[in-house]
Amino acid sequence: MINSISVQTKYELICGLINEGSSVLDLGCGSGDLLKLLREKKNARGRGVEINEDNVIKCIEKGLSVFQGNLDEGLQDYQNKSFDFVVLNQTLQCVHKPDYVIQEMLRVGEKGIISFPNFAYWRVRSYLLFNGKMPVSGILPYEWYNTPNIHLLTITDFKNFCRERKIKILKEIYVNRAQVKNDFIHTLMPNFWAEEAIFVVQRDISRS
Repeated sequence: MINSISVQTKYELICGLINEGSSVLDLGCGSGDLLKLLREKKNARGRGVEINEDNVIKCIEKGLSVFQGNLDEGLQDYQNKSFDFVVLNQTLQCVHKPDYVIQEMLRVGEKGIISFPNFAYWRVRSYLLFNGKMPVSGILPYEWYNTPNIHLLTITDFKNFCRERKIKILKEIYVNRAQVKNDFIHTLMPNFWAEEAIFVVQRDISRS
C-alpha cells in the first residue's frame, strides 16, 4: 500500500505558505478543518466553497463562512483579486473542468495554492507494471469504478500546463511518505520520486 501524507501534516504545510492576517478562499474545503486551522494559527479571514451539503453543515457548526457551490460553474460571486490566497487542496483531480477552475482561482486570488497526488510516483508506476490494474492506496484509496478522481495528473503535466497558460510557479513542495523532500534526487526528478506536490502559483503578468 502506498502511504499518503497525513492530512494534518499537509494542512500545516499549506498554513505555512499563507501570511498572517491574509484573506483566504478554500475551494472544496470539505468539513473546514484547514479553514479552522488558518483562522486559529494565521488569523486568516477565510471563506470556503464546498459542494457536499453535509460538509457545509459541519463548517457552519465550526463557525466558518462556507457556501455550497459547484467549482466547475466558476466563481462568479467573487470579484477579481478579492482574496490574497485561493487554495485548491486535493481537489484539482476531482473537478470536471480543471483548467477553468484554475483560471477562476487566479482571477479572484492574488496567489493560488494547489496540491494533488502525483500519478507518476514510482510506487504507482510499479503497481501498474506488476499488477496491471489501477492502484488502490492511501493516496488513491478508491476503486476505478467509484473514484472521484476523474483527471489524474503528474507533476510534469502540471508544470507543462502552467507554462502553456502563462502561470508563474512561485514555490514547489514535494512530499514523499508524509515527509517534505528537498534533497537533490527529489529536486532533480520530482515526477518520479514525489508522492504528492504542493505548488504556489500566480498569473504571470509579464507574459500577458
